[in-house]
Amino acid sequence: MGSECQIHFTSWVRRYAAALGVMVLALSVIPLAAIAARKVHSYGMHSQAPAPRTIPYPQLETPLVITSAQYVPLAWNDVAGWASDDHVLAYKAFRISCASIAAQRNPPEDSKALGASLREPCRAAKAQEISEDAKARTFFENNFLPLQISRLGEDAGFVTGYYEPIIEGSRTQTDVYSVPVYRRPSNLFVRGFRQDSPSLPNKGPVYRKIGRRKLVPYYDRGEIEDGAIAGRGLEICWLKNQTDLLFSQIQGSARIRLEDGSTIRINYDAHNGYPYTAVGRVLIDRGIIPKEQMSMQKIREWMEQNPDGAKDLRRQNRAYVFFREVPLSDKDEAVGAQGVPLTPGRSIAVDSSLHVYGTPFFIAGDLPIQSEQSKTPFRRLMVAQDTGSAITGPARADIYYGAGSEAGRISGRFRHNMRFVMLVPKSLDPATRGRKMPLPDPRPSEQIAKLFPQVDPLKDKPIQAEDSAKPATASTATPPAAESKVPLPVARPVIEPEQSGRRHRRLYRSPG
Repeated sequence: MGSECQIHFTSWVRRYAAALGVMVLALSVIPLAAIAARKVHSYGMHSQAPAPRTIPYPQLETPLVITSAQYVPLAWNDVAGWASDDHVLAYKAFRISCASIAAQRNPPEDSKALGASLREPCRAAKAQEISEDAKARTFFENNFLPLQISRLGEDAGFVTGYYEPIIEGSRTQTDVYSVPVYRRPSNLFVRGFRQDSPSLPNKGPVYRKIGRRKLVPYYDRGEIEDGAIAGRGLEICWLKNQTDLLFSQIQGSARIRLEDGSTIRINYDAHNGYPYTAVGRVLIDRGIIPKEQMSMQKIREWMEQNPDGAKDLRRQNRAYVFFREVPLSDKDEAVGAQGVPLTPGRSIAVDSSLHVYGTPFFIAGDLPIQSEQSKTPFRRLMVAQDTGSAITGPARADIYYGAGSEAGRISGRFRHNMRFVMLVPKSLDPATRGRKMPLPDPRPSEQIAKLFPQVDPLKDKPIQAEDSAKPATASTATPPAAESKVPLPVARPVIEPEQSGRRHRRLYRSPG
């Protein structure tokens, strides 16, 4: 029996050596294939393939990139409602923004999509006075390109409205006027900014500085209403109730008519670092006001009828706004974040982290302007001149509709999907810039694959009927190595060990 086992073992070794020789020969072909591919390329058989570029690749202009946005270049004739708009009013609003853009002698490097590209159209606007609609329309068509823009995966944007409240107030605290309007506290701190900085970001964390180094989150709305910063001389004026203050904070500005008949204006200056929570959304979620009936007027009516519930509702929004008094006359409009007076019906607030102030947007859709149920066509060229903490996304806008109660009633009904077309300076034409982008180099493996086509030996093998009837098991499944062109060695024969009378013991190492 020992000689028979030796014969089987010798035969197995010979077959294994033969298979190993085939494997070595196959592996040796790989460098030869690479050499052959290089020779074929040098002889011009693949003259159409571009020459490989050196790495790193040269810095090239990239197409227009707007975070989380999708956009489609349009022709002016494809912008629905473009021809029927009042382009002179839009042109005047754009020139107001250009005054702020031109005042930046050394504009900082801007990572936003348009960057400093609006300076060129602004120079063209400054060079001419336009009072005719046809010429104003020609100005925009000659200096801009229309891009339909929306958030990724969506086909439209979303608009709301805001206005400037006109509220009664007093310079001194009385029994009637008991709610303070606070200016920015001196202990309010934002990382990266001086405490006396003229402007602070309207998003992000805000801290209260204790001593020299310790920073803690600033007081929230409830703590401030309970008197956390009272008695520090921060009061600009006093209002009748907390609802008036809340709506002034939501709008970002207000005109205060004082007891002596004069008027002062307060504008947004800073916030306390907490994210804005829409009180209207809270009322909808609690089933108090249906979504289709929601408006700022409905919110005010409910809060006036439910003073205890109004206190809890306000404190659901932990965000709090501090104001500054601005020297504007009663005839001037509110000033937006760009630092220029807003134009009713032409100014919008946008996401300032994505867009540049002064960017024109053509917004089209239907709005309830005439009444709550009406669908008034709205197709207007607007200019981005303001921002807000609740305005986020590439196709999101807050339409400024003016000052007073009537503007408040109309703008408070705006919560609608609209089409957004962003006007991009021609210097940033995304189609032209995209043509300059190089295609990636072809993969070298594709060239080798053409020279050495791979054939699956099991692809054309007929399936036996008896084999197909058997369920696949782990033992019968074909391993990935079996699909290779290189044959594997013959399976090692099973050799039964000689039986001996001795028993083998398993030895365990003592844990000690």
